[in-house]
Formats: sequence, C-alpha cells, structure tokens
Amino acid sequence: MKIKAYKYRLYPTELQKCSLNQHFGNVRWIYNYALDYSTKQYIETKKNTSRYDIQAKLPELKKEHEWLKHSNSQSLQVSLINLESAYKRFFRKQGGFPKFKSKHDKQTFGVPQNVNIDFEKQTVSIPKFKSIKVVVSRTFDGIIKSATVSKSKTNKYYISILVETNEIIPNKKPISESKAVGIDVGLKSLLVLSDGKVYDNPKYYRKSEQKLQRMQRWSSRKVKGSNNRKKHNCLLATQHEKVSNQRADMWHKISHDIVSNYDTICIEDLNIAGMLKNRHLSKSISDAGWGMFFTMLKYKCEWNGKNLLEIGRFEASSKICSNCGVKNNNLTLKHREWVCNDCGSKHDRDINASINIKRFALNKITIGQDMPEFTLVENEQ
Repeated sequence: MKIKAYKYRLYPTELQKCSLNQHFGNVRWIYNYALDYSTKQYIETKKNTSRYDIQAKLPELKKEHEWLKHSNSQSLQVSLINLESAYKRFFRKQGGFPKFKSKHDKQTFGVPQNVNIDFEKQTVSIPKFKSIKVVVSRTFDGIIKSATVSKSKTNKYYISILVETNEIIPNKKPISESKAVGIDVGLKSLLVLSDGKVYDNPKYYRKSEQKLQRMQRWSSRKVKGSNNRKKHNCLLATQHEKVSNQRADMWHKISHDIVSNYDTICIEDLNIAGMLKNRHLSKSISDAGWGMFFTMLKYKCEWNGKNLLEIGRFEASSKICSNCGVKNNNLTLKHREWVCNDCGSKHDRDINASINIKRFALNKITIGQDMPEFTLVENEQ
C-alpha cells in the first residue's frame, strides 16, 4: 500500500485562528521546555532524559500553566516525540544538535488521530476543532493515519494529511540499457540526460534577487516590533514563498516527465552540503534545489516501480571519455567542451558526464548482453 501525504489550504475563522495560534504556542513551549530540561539534566547527572519522563510531568505542568489545557494532549506528546527524533539524528550524526523553536519561524503541531475530512462540505475536523473550512484540491480513498497543521510566515494555514491509500506499489521494471537514462545536474544547464535532452536552468532566485534585496532594505528600515515592520516582513516572506513554489513546481514537472519516460534512472551521489560551502557557487546551488529533485525522484520511482541507480560521488564522470574510456586529468571546470587525446572524440562536458553516469551505474549490476563492460584507461598526457 502507498503512503501519501495530501496538503490542503485552511481558511479558519478569526476565533479558530486564535485557537490554532494557541496550539502552536503551547506545542512550541513544551518542545522548548523539554529541550531545556533534558539539557540541564544531562549537565547535572550525565544521564539522558527519556521523553516518557517529561511526558509524565505534563499533568503537573497543566496545573501550573492552565493555558496548556486549551491544546490537544496528543499534540503536546507529538512535540516530545519530535524532540526525541531530533536527538536520535544528532547522535547518529545525521543532523545538528536540537535548537529552540522560535515564534517567528514556521509553526506546526501534529495530530496523531481523530482526523476527519468532509469532501462534500469541504471541512476538516481535528481534536478541539469541530470544522475548519478547507479547499479540497484533490480527494483520496484510504485510511487517515495522522495530520500536521502548519502556519507559514505569510500567515497561511495548511493541513497535511498522511493517508494509507488502497493503491498497490507495482513491481520493479526490468533493467535494460535501452530504457535507462543517466542524469547529470549542473548550474548552466539544470539537467542533462544521456540521450541529449537538456533542461534549462530558470534561476528563479537569481531573477528575483534584486527585488528581494530591495524589499529587505525596506523592512530593515522600519522600527523593530512595529506593525509596519511586521507587514513588510510578511510581504518579503510572500516573495520568498513565490520563489520556493516556482522551484517546487518546476521539479515536480521535470521529475514526473523523467519517471514517466524511463524505467531505469541513474544519478550521481552528490555531497550537496559540502558543495554549499563554496562561497562562489553556494547561492546558485541553493537556487537550483538539487536535493528537492533527488527526493522527488526517489519516492516517485518507488511509487511507479521504476529503478533508481546511484553511483559514488568520487567517480570521475566528467573527465572520462565516454567513447574509449581514457581519463583526461587536465580537464577543469571552465572547459565546457573538450577533445579526447586518444580517440579524437569531441565531447560536451555535461552530455559526456551523463553518459558515463549511466554506464557506471549499469556496470554495477548484471544485465546480460544489454550493456558491455566499460573499462577505464588512464591517460598520462
């Protein structure tokens, strides 16, 4: 069965907005309280605090802070689960140390059960809220597992519903060279496929950069804490949101196009976090949003029974001639086209890289006679 998330826009009344904001604040307070408490306990006793220890303190905290009673108890418990997950990622070296949540950032709270949506009346009901108006852009058929209510910096309310649908995940397609494609990501061209297809880089952030900088200056000149500054910060966030939506829409369309046309997709494992440390390219890399593309490819391939193959990040895909296998050690980033000194083949850097990515990935698996083994020859010239 497929597990899918459906996100809808909420239009709460003014009274519902006050209650939702109360939920956001209470959940954020519990998270910060638990983080502060567990940190102090570790400093004093050198022992980790379980979320169950803090969860046992909730009744006492509700007596001390009566405003906590206005929130769903399970939503408060979900914040403790989220903190525990953050600690686990930190100890596994998958993320940084948990940080305190701010009321100026995106606000969320989880609803683990008792979520009901009425598609005809276009309303959604969660604990403490009987019916909130929702715009249903698409329906679903399945079992609702949980939901997350969020509020963006532009003061828009959303609900993401996790659903166990009745759709069955198909079996993987057979791997063959004829229905496989290699993908090389870049900055000049966003994507280059091994069959020669090129997706141009729209550079949404770069095109809006001057407007964003101007709006940032307007906002910084307003008095801190004033309503005028809050209004301009919301306008600035709206422009950032537009850029983000443009990028997400682009990657959804591109990933859908690739997954629909190929049975096997070969990509390169990139150290995007490390690449972002390059101060000359970090802004352009962030604007491209490669990580978003790879995430979409993974779950869309899983849903559609397609194969996603990944090669190592240290494979010299750009420097190796895709025709004879000779490696050109003198190739630098400024060379967009080059000629192989051994066989005389002329290569476009990105197309050559995508062909090599496809070949390296297919060489790692057994595919019979569909693809001959590719050997690497070092060229010392």
